[in-house]
Amino acid sequence: MTTIPNSSRYERYEDPHLTQRGDHSDSSALIDGPPVHEQTWVDPVTGTRGFLVIHSLVGGLATGGTRMRAGCTLSEVTDLARRMTLKTAAFGLPVGGAKAGLDIDPHHPEALEILQRFFTAMLPWLDKHWVTAEDMGISQTDLDEVLLSLGLSKSYHAALQLSDDPDQTLQRVLNGMATQAPGGLPLRDVIGGYGVAQACLGTANALGWNLADTTVAIQGIGTMGGGAGWFLHDAGAPVVAIADAAGTLYDPAGLEVPALLALRDSYGEIDRSGVPNHIQRLPSEAVLSLPSDILIPAAFSYALTTEAVPHITARTVVEAANSATTPQAEELLAVRGIPVIPDFVANAGAAAWTWWLLRGLVGTDPDDSFQLLSNQMQAKVAFMLSEWSESAVLPRRSALSFANANHRALANTHMTIP
Repeated sequence: MTTIPNSSRYERYEDPHLTQRGDHSDSSALIDGPPVHEQTWVDPVTGTRGFLVIHSLVGGLATGGTRMRAGCTLSEVTDLARRMTLKTAAFGLPVGGAKAGLDIDPHHPEALEILQRFFTAMLPWLDKHWVTAEDMGISQTDLDEVLLSLGLSKSYHAALQLSDDPDQTLQRVLNGMATQAPGGLPLRDVIGGYGVAQACLGTANALGWNLADTTVAIQGIGTMGGGAGWFLHDAGAPVVAIADAAGTLYDPAGLEVPALLALRDSYGEIDRSGVPNHIQRLPSEAVLSLPSDILIPAAFSYALTTEAVPHITARTVVEAANSATTPQAEELLAVRGIPVIPDFVANAGAAAWTWWLLRGLVGTDPDDSFQLLSNQMQAKVAFMLSEWSESAVLPRRSALSFANANHRALANTHMTIP
């Protein structure tokens, strides 16, 4: 089993706001332990089923979004809660992982009333232990409005209670959330995609590739894929293919990503009437097989299956979507010498940034946030690919190892918020 590397190869962030605890009651020794709490709720009015899974607690806290999707299941929420534990542990954050879900179409006319009743039932967790956020089918605005009606200031209410001055901390967080990144978009909306881009840049650096010659193909141009494409283009990496639901746009010389992203409609698809004629228009699935050095699956889970593996020409895969690669496909890619940078590292930038903001480690200067995330992400990718190159250890296995080491180390800590 891989041990936590020394500082010359992998630097684990030491948080000045962590203190030691004398008990081990919060967290299991290993991330693969059973959930701390698993609950199925049935709405007494409509019969809608809802689920809350607290996979782990660190310092009494867990974090994870609330989603609303017709067909949502307990097993789906349980898997996502475990992945939140992996994300927080991989970045050494002093908080466990959780997730909630409602099995209902978010366009249902009573959706917000059902969400309010669900949160009412989960109020003890929201008040003291569970920090949630927007997820599939639920906006942060709707989430906060419902929580406000229940007497909770924000979705991170439980964390604010650790501050000596919750009002001051809340204002600091609100100021940080309102910070704009270069280009005018809110930092909170682009930091996740920036993290994916840094995972790609770290991959090129670790493997000794010239960035100007490192081509990238991106499946999905939402928050993660679109943001990653923008930042990679800005860094000088040629993004040669991007795919949305309408198809794949391909130019082996590199696409003008910002201009194409500006053509997205309300459904997140690029208006083809504004696309230059020289850009090739291919089926959506073509993005997986086009020549590239880095493939970013950012659209949906299990996009890379065993059937897709023979057609993949990329030299590396960086997962922006959760569970983008099936385990069997990842093994086959490894046989072909193609490493996969796992989702719980590559797409964890937004989660890490939120907790850095809560803890006062970053503020309203976007450069501070970008620099901290860049340092953290690139160090982790460098370590994973060093083990891959030297010992043929799967990057996921390396990441699981240091996430587990962090998880055990954090079991005896709790967080203080200035």
